[in-house]
Amino acid sequence: MTDVHKGSALRGKRAAVFAAAAGLSMLTGAGAASATTVVKWMHLELDPKFVAVWEDIAKKYEAQHPDVDVQLQFLENEAFKAKLPTLLQSNDVPDFFYSWGGGVLKQQSETGALQDVTEALDADSGKLRNAYNPAAVTGLTFDGKVWAMPYKVSLVSFFYNKDLFAKAGVKAEDIKTWPNLLDAVGKLKAAGIVPIAGGGGEKWPIHFYWSYLVMREGGQKVFDAAKNGKGEGFLDPTIIKAGDDLIELGKLEPFQPGYLATTWPQALGVFGDGKAAMILGFENTEANQRKNAGDGKGLDPANIGRFAFPVVEGGAGKATDTLGGLNGWAVTKNASKEAIDFLAFLTNADNEREMAKAGMILPVAVGASDGVTNPLLAESAKQLAASTWHQNYFDQDLGAAVGRVVNDVAVEIVSGQMTSQDGAQQIQDAFELEQ
Repeated sequence: MTDVHKGSALRGKRAAVFAAAAGLSMLTGAGAASATTVVKWMHLELDPKFVAVWEDIAKKYEAQHPDVDVQLQFLENEAFKAKLPTLLQSNDVPDFFYSWGGGVLKQQSETGALQDVTEALDADSGKLRNAYNPAAVTGLTFDGKVWAMPYKVSLVSFFYNKDLFAKAGVKAEDIKTWPNLLDAVGKLKAAGIVPIAGGGGEKWPIHFYWSYLVMREGGQKVFDAAKNGKGEGFLDPTIIKAGDDLIELGKLEPFQPGYLATTWPQALGVFGDGKAAMILGFENTEANQRKNAGDGKGLDPANIGRFAFPVVEGGAGKATDTLGGLNGWAVTKNASKEAIDFLAFLTNADNEREMAKAGMILPVAVGASDGVTNPLLAESAKQLAASTWHQNYFDQDLGAAVGRVVNDVAVEIVSGQMTSQDGAQQIQDAFELEQ
């Protein structure tokens, strides 16, 4: 039995003990006891240390609510995406599950499989709604209804190996513009160092580059117009220019050999093993490179720095515009009120603070940000606090079908297999098919 499932089994035993005790109580005339309500929690978390934090939170809740049995259920990321549509229609549907927000959540909300949690958020004069960062609630709202309980926010930025940068004479603080980054790539290659760990095998890690460049070239106005079918859509000249920028990077061959077949965990391992100087990744890159490194230790945290994605000269986007996720817990249509009550407990300021201290999240609960003590996570939190536009991942925001095309196009453009014009056209065509 894996660590992920031990807690569920133990709680299942506690539930059985409770049920037996209830039955005995009734038989002996000691009074009736309420039936146990099972709350099924579907998650994707691989790190047993993080799952242990959740287990502790669930135990605290169960101690306060002995008639509730919270059961953690795990599915690996890709299996989750493949099985979720069927799972939502089955008899084993979870009460709530991890959601990336954006177009995927919107599509799920339209199937009738989810529960609108607006009423729960607005009860008691909006007590629960006001407990979260407003942007977190807004990002999970469609047509005036909230379709998931906020959990965390994510940020994509560059992480770098300080020793390798020093060896190549590269200073992270000098990388402010796209040409600065290209210059750094050239210096690293000249020093015999792989500049960037790339995960082209899963494609979505490469879409971060194209997405950020679209944000930097066109700004929020252009992207919002494109995703709403206005203006020139994804054929806007600034979006095509973003593809040209990506082609420039690709021509420098910045990634490790074989990157087109490299998975994201493998790319983290390349960075963690000191075989590449940079990686464009999530705020928890420091922790993830460690567990994916060959020795299980990875780079010393003191040897890892980070910097924001650079701007492009003349672009409409701002240096303070950020790309990342807005994640929540989507509640299924038949979930109990106990499930929603537990979610409110799971994401309250005290528990989000504990998760932040453990390095799990950048919290969305008001008053929980002081729990971010890890220096790299604190830097990400600071950048997010100054964000002028936080955009959800393009492949999530645009929905699964268009998102797949975005990911495909990003890889083909950076690898020299497609022009930026053709890439923009393919995304526009995919978008129009969905309308």
